[in-house]
Amino acid sequence: MALPWPLAVLSLLPLLHAQPLACRINFTAPLTNATLDQISGKWFYIASAFRNPEFKEEARSIQATFFYLEPNYVNNVFLLKEYMTIKDRCVYNTSYLNIQRENGTVSRYEMGREIFGSVVLTEDPNTFMLAFFPKDKENMGLSFYADKPEVTQEQMRPFQETIKCMGMNTSEIMYTDDKKDMCGPLKKQHDEEKKKEKDIPVVPGMDKN
Repeated sequence: MALPWPLAVLSLLPLLHAQPLACRINFTAPLTNATLDQISGKWFYIASAFRNPEFKEEARSIQATFFYLEPNYVNNVFLLKEYMTIKDRCVYNTSYLNIQRENGTVSRYEMGREIFGSVVLTEDPNTFMLAFFPKDKENMGLSFYADKPEVTQEQMRPFQETIKCMGMNTSEIMYTDDKKDMCGPLKKQHDEEKKKEKDIPVVPGMDKN
């Protein structure tokens, strides 16, 4: 799981002080190339609230996470690279997220089942959310991501309002702590290895049979 799901639908979320009965979040808008571009790149997992027991347990175990989303527009998938800190250890994982453009969902298989998350955009292009089972009071969940490890209260407000809109309580929110991140050295190692690969000269004719 991890992308707290940790990581099923895109929407533009206005910064409203909406009450649950006035919830205007669209969980069925389609995903476009512009949307995929907006959520591509590096992100930090900031906070989440889950009622599904499995999701909640996993979210509680994650101290810090940053990840990268690389889109493939032709095959409708994201390459996901996750750097998670769990129990003071760095856990690196790569996987693919399937993109369902028509209903705005992204998904991946875990433990033999396909898990769907709804992409929810805010008015701030530097944040986005994933909603899970938004109509199921017993299993619903919402996770919040930003392009920096720390966010302002203004950036947090759409997330908190969406929590209330879905029928959850802000007391259910679990926060990560970037100060506990243990994956910095591994990411640096990966960057150095990638740079070395780029620096290797290509010898003419070596790729011919």
